[in-house]
Amino acid sequence: MKAIVFQRYGGPEVLEWAEIEKPIPAAGEVLIRVRVAAANPLDWHVMRGMPYGFRLGMGLRRPKDARLGMDFAGEVEAVGAEAQRFGPGDAVFGARRGAFAEFVCAPEAALARKPETVTFEEAASAPVAGVTALQALRDVGGLQSGQRVLINGASGGVGTFAVQIAKWMGAGVTGVCSARNVEMVRVLGADYVVDYTREDFTKSGKRYDVMLDCIGNHSLVACRRVLTARGAYVMIGGGKGRWVSPMDRVMRARMLSMFVGQKMTWMMAKANAEDLGLIGELMASGTVQAVIDRRFPMEEAAEAMRYLETGHARGKIVLVAGS
Repeated sequence: MKAIVFQRYGGPEVLEWAEIEKPIPAAGEVLIRVRVAAANPLDWHVMRGMPYGFRLGMGLRRPKDARLGMDFAGEVEAVGAEAQRFGPGDAVFGARRGAFAEFVCAPEAALARKPETVTFEEAASAPVAGVTALQALRDVGGLQSGQRVLINGASGGVGTFAVQIAKWMGAGVTGVCSARNVEMVRVLGADYVVDYTREDFTKSGKRYDVMLDCIGNHSLVACRRVLTARGAYVMIGGGKGRWVSPMDRVMRARMLSMFVGQKMTWMMAKANAEDLGLIGELMASGTVQAVIDRRFPMEEAAEAMRYLETGHARGKIVLVAGS
């Protein structure tokens, strides 16, 4: 089969559309023919091998696993001996390393059935971004109906899902984005939208029960100013760095949380069938919609990653497999 691979760390130029061995599903896995995949900042970190500390697990000099990508939607091609939830031909979506390929194997526990009214592009956009938004707000932030939430980076992949999920949860939503995205974020359901080019939300004097930070472009002290006395700061993005960033910010946040009444923390989502299924239901009902900025053929993943690196994508970037 064909897949996007990289034999060394670096920029998009290291990516190749190459022939590799087709995976075989293990006992509790299914083999999926990928129809659409989606790019995430996580893919950038894996491709670049940054921060360098990540290479302790990924491979010091070169990647141990040459495959790239996480988000996908497609059709079940074959099932492992112990797989029971899906059968050949079922349309599914989920997250698994190596999604930028014609085929990918994934455990059933990391998959959900794609609703008929949701397209493959929409479904592929949801696993990492949608589940991250849901778990960050509900599980880590503890957001409740009637509370106020601030979403810094409301026009990005996680941000666009977070605005809609927070609104569905009954919260008052404020989104922070650039001028060109203000109207889009408002249409998604934000009650208030802050144009960061004209206003610094950390100096507004307003307080929020939860702040979801997808950007990490303000100091932790400044972020504390926008929280209520028992508010929660949840970071899912923290900038790019060669050595430790954003992990240094993660450690500072956790240390700070030990000495203040506010919760200061970082999270990384864990895809599971239940949360994926919930996101699918919300999309099928029209409560949540995937915002797709650009589409690329799968073999042009390098161009997709170049665009992702600009940091200006509105919503998601998808990679469409050939027929």
